[in-house]
Amino acid sequence: MAWIALLIAGLFEIVWAYFMKQSDGFTRLWPSVATIGFMIISFALLSYSMKTLPMGTAYVMWTGIGAVGAFVVGVVVLGEHLSPMRILAAVLVVSGLVLFRLAPGAAH
Repeated sequence: MAWIALLIAGLFEIVWAYFMKQSDGFTRLWPSVATIGFMIISFALLSYSMKTLPMGTAYVMWTGIGAVGAFVVGVVVLGEHLSPMRILAAVLVVSGLVLFRLAPGAAH
């Protein structure tokens, strides 16, 4: 259950990052409210997953899911620049996440 909560926390991190971009530096009310709301949910689920999972594993997985997900949303939804170097960087992050998940002690 901790891994499912962590995955959902990472997905909510992507959502709050998107709304943070839409908030225009917290100058737009509803995107700002959405950012804070999704942050709270994401942090709560991360905290729940850390009851079972090692802190280092949980935090790295959460930030990695959020980072790669935000990159994908940026490219697909917001039309941000896509280059071979950025794709390679995302692949390396995902590779690191897989290694963290497979490492002894990750599923504590």
